[in-house]
Amino acid sequence: MQFSDRVDAGRRLAACLDHLRGRDLVVLGLPRGGVIVAAEVAAALEAPLDVILVRKLGVPHQPELAMGAVGEGGVRVLSSRILRLAGVGESELMAVERRERTELERRAAAYRGAHEQVPLAGRTVVVVDDGVATGSTALAACRVARAQGAEHVVLAVPVAPPGWSGGIGAAADEFVAVSTPDRFHAIGEFYDDFRQTTDAEVLAALGG
Repeated sequence: MQFSDRVDAGRRLAACLDHLRGRDLVVLGLPRGGVIVAAEVAAALEAPLDVILVRKLGVPHQPELAMGAVGEGGVRVLSSRILRLAGVGESELMAVERRERTELERRAAAYRGAHEQVPLAGRTVVVVDDGVATGSTALAACRVARAQGAEHVVLAVPVAPPGWSGGIGAAADEFVAVSTPDRFHAIGEFYDDFRQTTDAEVLAALGG
């Protein structure tokens, strides 16, 4: 399945989430691209929209490959397999983590400066990204949502590889993907338009 862009992906994903309509919902998008997808889901389900802040920890010489992720509240997820295969040492890992936590703080200030964080305690939380590859970032996002009191966590994406829920496990209660193609190399290959989302577009989607 091919999506024309993130708006199209969000509309198709929303159609797969109609069973959640009427619950006490919050939709959380992962910046940047996931927020555009999440905005369509939130609009369709008539639910509040907010961001959930996590950052991928990319392998130093291959930054698109995730060796883990960090999130708000000190959440940290590491892939021992990727760290081992890529030969990443502790000092390299710490340098990447410091850089990504700095960016996490910058985005928190930028995205949350205009509005208060939507409370998650006791609610059904739909965590949305524009796709899942390794799952490290999604896992971190689900853990952040759970730590903030979410009662039921739904991880929802337009596209993911087969068996994608296995690495996330109990961090989410429900998994929804529009498409899980057998041949999966990168999220962007399933979008006609996968250009980088800007901070301005995220703020516009959030109504800021």
